[in-house]
Amino acid sequence: MKRAIVAALIAAGIGAMQAKAQDFPSRPITLVVALPAGGGVDALARTVAEHMKTTLGQSIIVENMGGAGGTLSIARVVRSAADGYTLGMGTLGQYVISGAVYTLSYDMLADLTPVSLLPSVPYWMIARKNLPANNLEELVAWLKANPDKASATTVGTASLARFCGMFFQKATGTSFQFVPYRGGAPALQDVVAGNIDLSCDLAANSLPQFRNGNVKALAVMSKQRWFAAPDIPTAEEAGVPGIDVSTWHGIWAPKGAPPAVVAKIDAAVQAALKDPATQKRIADLGMIMPPADRRTPTAFAAFHKAEVEKWYPIVRAAGIKAQ
Repeated sequence: MKRAIVAALIAAGIGAMQAKAQDFPSRPITLVVALPAGGGVDALARTVAEHMKTTLGQSIIVENMGGAGGTLSIARVVRSAADGYTLGMGTLGQYVISGAVYTLSYDMLADLTPVSLLPSVPYWMIARKNLPANNLEELVAWLKANPDKASATTVGTASLARFCGMFFQKATGTSFQFVPYRGGAPALQDVVAGNIDLSCDLAANSLPQFRNGNVKALAVMSKQRWFAAPDIPTAEEAGVPGIDVSTWHGIWAPKGAPPAVVAKIDAAVQAALKDPATQKRIADLGMIMPPADRRTPTAFAAFHKAEVEKWYPIVRAAGIKAQ
């Protein structure tokens, strides 16, 4: 009798979860972006969310929440109900690297459910438009003539921009000071204003300013030239080999989100990524579509885990501490 009652309760619970998943979404969804408004990551989030609302039949509210390397934003998602109505969006920097720098109240892998892998983009070295250097060779010479006098932006202590800059320093034997910012948009504003010398920036973030002539682009930190700015050489072409820095974006739900709900959200994301108008907007941001074999939630989860295992030792070996 007890077994029959337990079985009935389990069946009832599964039935209730399935019914809830079928009804999902019945109200607006909040997408918590781990960076302030105005940068390339925010632009991607709003582009994808705009199409998702058509597929899901509900509004997608984009909520920007920067600070502490994105960990505050992720904590907000982790603490939310695992019902699919609160999602997190961010990059390799927030959802991997920050976990090796900050002391967290959650586990980056165990307490999140990967939903969708989003487009990627390389980093590139930009400079204020009146910097004396016009290419990477001249930049190295200028930095060596002015050791520790130049400034470069980072988006938080644990940002890829900082690692990109550190890789560049090591490869060239140069040194400059890092200035942390809460997001890519305010950091870029100071480069445009001439208050900061350099930024190894998320390329999508500064592409419009480069196109408008407000910053110089000296080299792309990837193995191939970037399709959005094909005239800019790679770092290797410019004489600094061995630097390959790019970032990917993704969407996560809290731990325990029902698989059927995750599948619905991912289906809406994939519909957005397949839409020609959305694809054009993403291409205008200079972003590259993820490989088809990484697009499923299961594949994204495996990729996320592999990135944590790859980057944690690199970050800890660098000795970077939260500020």
